[in-house]
Amino acid sequence: MGFRNMGSLILIFLILMMLFGTQRLREIGNDLAIAIRNFRKGLQDDFDDKKENKS
Repeated sequence: MGFRNMGSLILIFLILMMLFGTQRLREIGNDLAIAIRNFRKGLQDDFDDKKENKS
């Protein structure tokens, strides 16, 4: 069952490579990583602000 899911992921990845090309996929991956990093930083900053307000 796990191999079936892996096969479908590989198929989706290959289709995306054909549509966008490897350079564009690399840019999308980098942009996504930056967005996730900023989101986590924002959550941490918000948590820190709430923690300081309680003190």
